[in-house]
Amino acid sequence: MNENSVPRREPEQQQRRAEMRVRPTGPIVPSANVSGHALMCVVAIMSFLACLTLGGVSMVRATAQSWQSQISREITIQIKPDDNLDMDKALADARDLALTFSGTTGGKIIDRAATARLLEPWLGEGLDLDELPVPRLIVITIDENNPPDFAAMRKALTETIPQAFLDDHRTWVDRLVAMANTTAMIGSGVLALVFSAMVLTVVFATRGALSGNRHIVEVLHFVGAEAGFVASEFQKHFLRISLKGAGAGGLLAALSFAMASFWQSQTLATPESDQATALFGRFAIGYTGYLGIFAIIIVIALLTTLTARLTVMRTIYEIDLIRSDPGRTDTYQS
Repeated sequence: MNENSVPRREPEQQQRRAEMRVRPTGPIVPSANVSGHALMCVVAIMSFLACLTLGGVSMVRATAQSWQSQISREITIQIKPDDNLDMDKALADARDLALTFSGTTGGKIIDRAATARLLEPWLGEGLDLDELPVPRLIVITIDENNPPDFAAMRKALTETIPQAFLDDHRTWVDRLVAMANTTAMIGSGVLALVFSAMVLTVVFATRGALSGNRHIVEVLHFVGAEAGFVASEFQKHFLRISLKGAGAGGLLAALSFAMASFWQSQTLATPESDQATALFGRFAIGYTGYLGIFAIIIVIALLTTLTARLTVMRTIYEIDLIRSDPGRTDTYQS
């Protein structure tokens, strides 16, 4: 053997070894065939709508509770003017008498300037209270958890100052509680409808995406892959799709609420912000709202994954039935 021929074989052997190397394996479910772009868009849209509805219901409930709390923690004492009545002394006496009851935390007399401002929308500017018999008001702050005895307070005020009238806002509180409960029920019903529509849409979209790729399931099943293995591969693929879609929709909804809250904080004391605050309250859903958005994302991802697994298992079951009885082909394909 010629020694010069040995070095020539080494490059040839290295080339053959390079050719014999195993190429990297690809995914069992090729993303090029099961793209899922339409499903991702559907999931994102339904996730966005569900998160918006959840945030809106949370805002309505928070606003109603705020209104109810503001009304229920204050009572008003009204003193009507009289010729023989020293109004300033009567106001001070009524305030001091109300503060002697357990459950009251503070009292404020509405002065002449504030009273005139309250009457400006009806009587105009430059109002002279001495020329008109205008009642004066006292606002008493109470403890919501331990309110005072309104009947005893009303009796004591009437006996001491006959011109005094106590308004505990009970009528307004009852109406507001009824309105808040009705609004919360309507919002919960709308949320249930949107969530039901989201569930049905995601389920049918997932089944539609899988029905167009039935041949992949058949090939994998015919080459000997177990049903559980095929289902797990498909559910992994659709889990990634659903997480991307639901995450995008939930993130967009969270950003919408964050931007609305930022706009409201930057436009305080403007007509637009005041009107929006009066109608909808604060555009802040709090950490509970963001936790709800995260929960919706998880629910959509689990729902899509479960639907994909059940659909694949049902497809494999139909394939086995068709193989055992070819006469059923038309029945299951229809």
